[in-house]
Amino acid sequence: MAAMITDRVFFKGKKLEFNLNPGPFNVKEHVLITIFANSGAGTVSAIHLVSAVKIFYRKNMSFFVLGFGWAGVFRRYLVEPAAMWWPQKLVQVSLFRALHEKEKRPNGGLTRNQFILIAFTCSFAYYVFPGYLFPRLTSFSWVCWIFPTSILAHQLGSGLRGLGIGAFGFDWSTISSYLDSPLASPWFATANVAVGFSLELYVLVPLAYWFNIYKSKSFPIFSDGLFTSTGQSYNVSAIIDSKFHVDMEAYEREGPLHMSTLFAINYGFTFACLTATIVHVILFNGRQIWELSKSAFQEKKMDAHTRLMRRYKQVPEWWFVCLLVANIAATIFTCQYYNDELQLKWWGVLLACALAIFFTLPIGVIKATTNQMMGLNVITECIIGYLYPGYPVANMCFKVYGYVSLKQGITFLEDFKLGHYMKIPPRAMFLAQVVGTIISALVHLGTAWWLMDTIPEICDRALLPADSHWTCPGDHVFYDASVIWGLIGPRRIFGNLGYYSAINWFFLAGAVAPVLVWLAQKAFPDKNWIGLINMPVTFGSSNLLPATAVNYTSWIVIGFASGFIAYRYYRGWWSRRNYVLSGALDTGLAFMGVLLYLCLGMEHVSLNWWGNESEGCPLTSCPTEQAVVVKGCPVL
Repeated sequence: MAAMITDRVFFKGKKLEFNLNPGPFNVKEHVLITIFANSGAGTVSAIHLVSAVKIFYRKNMSFFVLGFGWAGVFRRYLVEPAAMWWPQKLVQVSLFRALHEKEKRPNGGLTRNQFILIAFTCSFAYYVFPGYLFPRLTSFSWVCWIFPTSILAHQLGSGLRGLGIGAFGFDWSTISSYLDSPLASPWFATANVAVGFSLELYVLVPLAYWFNIYKSKSFPIFSDGLFTSTGQSYNVSAIIDSKFHVDMEAYEREGPLHMSTLFAINYGFTFACLTATIVHVILFNGRQIWELSKSAFQEKKMDAHTRLMRRYKQVPEWWFVCLLVANIAATIFTCQYYNDELQLKWWGVLLACALAIFFTLPIGVIKATTNQMMGLNVITECIIGYLYPGYPVANMCFKVYGYVSLKQGITFLEDFKLGHYMKIPPRAMFLAQVVGTIISALVHLGTAWWLMDTIPEICDRALLPADSHWTCPGDHVFYDASVIWGLIGPRRIFGNLGYYSAINWFFLAGAVAPVLVWLAQKAFPDKNWIGLINMPVTFGSSNLLPATAVNYTSWIVIGFASGFIAYRYYRGWWSRRNYVLSGALDTGLAFMGVLLYLCLGMEHVSLNWWGNESEGCPLTSCPTEQAVVVKGCPVL
């Protein structure tokens, strides 16, 4: 491109002087474009709010604001220290090096560029099978096929709505969609995820289900749905009054809300993750954080990356502060002006922001060292649910302003670390992130409205075909949470008036678990593996919903193959190929996914054969309690 575009200087000698040809495309420009795209690549959780109100509550919402960021406050703690290494960013660093550094081809081998091209082509070509020709590869649940009339076999073998025993996803989107790439996860983090997942899905859930705790057998074993005591879907619309508030008389007529055992235990693990994160960071990272805090007002020893980055003009912290204040002010104005729709008061916005900034540091430490993101969503829902019960949209807004602010801050910090590795000027990074975030918010909102207006019965699982891709699992969980924590309120679910109050013991379990690990490390200092036990990851990354069992089983298998087998026994291959393979697989999948939707999905061109159907486990969602009648299920 540099050779083709003119190098003529326009308005030479004037203030508006510019040149269309800045020279050959270089790695720093490539990284800056990637940071710009990363700002809008993730899911915007505020879109869940819009879809939940419009699709599930069937109400209209005219406006929303997305606030973000105080990453600048935590750069000293989460970007500059070498110990905060952000594993996922190493994938991109390896990919940039492979694409831009010249390399001589070894005898009988491949350069990294050649390897990327081959892996990309294979990923691109292969995804046409799980993405269109053979969707059953997404969850290969063979146990169901052997026992087609057994509810128990379907519960055990289903990868999408069961325990996923024997199920595997021959589809990179299945493997990497919820926990990011397993190739970027260090083995100790993968092992912690595997332990937490197995404890939840293969120990606690089966025990609770088959002992019929919380009337478990009246509901599906794996579900994010809301039910009556008789196993029927809960009619949420019946308990909402004209002001979008809970109607307690109607609620008493409908009866208490119930959920599947998995859903309840999943909330328990989230409770444990919250307290475990705080205690773990205090015990294992407290001294480092204290030293960094003291060094804020004095010169400190810097690593090579930080020393080189100091040559650039830094982003003043007051830029971040001004951005933060402006977003908070805009959010408060929006909530006050549109209070009939958003329901959230001004003090709710301030409390949500305070929670986000408090948890950014501990959750950022976990993400930077293990590549696992802990969620703040449940604690935000719980707090506003107790303070302001009966208002579902207020609950969702509070979660968005608290949780999204934290996620946006983590994204900023993660990209700052990428720029830190690649020596990108901080001010250029900041501008790319801010502009990218604003554009992405508008694009996400416009796309969401377009999809809701053009796709019939979107997100309605009862009316959509079994093999539909438009079931919206994330939006369903978001909506269910607004009913549990906002409309009905935590006091009637997990509090003294609730059926699931025993789940609160998970708070204590989460606080105690890191202390036991810390004491064990002190008692046995020669056992290095004890220090690799990370209870926040064990509790937090096993929060299944809206993910499924096959997402986890496939991710763990590939993570074991990469982080343990390849790293230990094929170290040379792993160091040269592992991270670039991850990037190539992601890229090939993304290109083919977009191509399939534009060429076939928008034209509603589909196939109808055995491999194009769902996983083949139709009895997974059936109850096993006697005399419970559910459409499509045998009555026991």
